[in-house]
Amino acid sequence: MRLPPNLAPMKLYDNEFTNGEITVNYDPNKCIHAEICAKGLSEVFRTTVIPWIHMDGADSKTIIEQVKKCPSGALSFCYNKELAAVK
Repeated sequence: MRLPPNLAPMKLYDNEFTNGEITVNYDPNKCIHAEICAKGLSEVFRTTVIPWIHMDGADSKTIIEQVKKCPSGALSFCYNKELAAVK
């Protein structure tokens, strides 16, 4: 059964960002908008453009350090398996 256009599921934006080495995930349902990410690393976490996470703005170590400061846990990261297997 097809839903009428006004009842179709809302399109969600992709909340997964990668630089090849790590992937950062953003859960908007957890975000409390403290903006610690943007205030601490505005080259990566940009509040005025889409996509708002620009993984080429800093090296992986710096991004990881900032993600760990997220007070709500809305930001998380993981190492990409392909590169982890090589190291």
